[in-house]
Amino acid sequence: MFKALALLLLVVSCGLQAQPALHTDLPLNYLAHADEQARNRPLVIFLHGSGGSEQDLFDLKDELPSDYNYLSVRAPKTVERGQYQWFAKKGEGAYDGDTADLKASGQMLLDFIEKARVKYPTDASNVYLVGFSQGAMMSYEVALRHPEAVGGIAALGGRVLSVLRAELTPDESRRTLAVFIGHGTADSVIPYHDGTEADSFLKTLALEPEFHAYPGVGHSVSAMQVRDLRAWLDARGIEHRAYW
Repeated sequence: MFKALALLLLVVSCGLQAQPALHTDLPLNYLAHADEQARNRPLVIFLHGSGGSEQDLFDLKDELPSDYNYLSVRAPKTVERGQYQWFAKKGEGAYDGDTADLKASGQMLLDFIEKARVKYPTDASNVYLVGFSQGAMMSYEVALRHPEAVGGIAALGGRVLSVLRAELTPDESRRTLAVFIGHGTADSVIPYHDGTEADSFLKTLALEPEFHAYPGVGHSVSAMQVRDLRAWLDARGIEHRAYW
């Protein structure tokens, strides 16, 4: 009996140890798979969707370039225990975001990026936001308003919110922003045409997105998306090393 109890405690202890630690030292809580001593490593920051958490995208790191640093952040607004969002939805269907929430979350994310770049030393051009759904919308929100803060974004199953679209005009400072868009053709939550419209809109801003359609894929991140994302991130790393 005592041996069985000891074994059970060992299993529980190992399970607890396997959980990544939640970091609370930056403006947003986050998980990290990163080397603080490495300099100028590409820094990938995952942004989860509405009702998700920092755990949702974190395991993608295992399928992406092994020599990059990875952080996965928790959105600041609590939906309920263990579920978070970047902004409250406004409207039905192709909803927009609450303006105050977008402003507050955008500023917190900007502050997070700046401080993360100090803790995990790298240049802003070497930072990539990878967002899914509402996280993709936040990637657009931050990068298109503040292109100097990041080197690129990967928007998976997202859209450019109309409140952002209405306020943007072409700006030379955005021309170096790298953009990956991935969208499933069977997405019933954020319809496929939202992805194609984002692609078309970014082209009016003199950007050149790399757009990928995934036939039959719904509102999820497919294995093919991850493979394409890895190739895109690999290419960014090659460009960065050539630049330096």
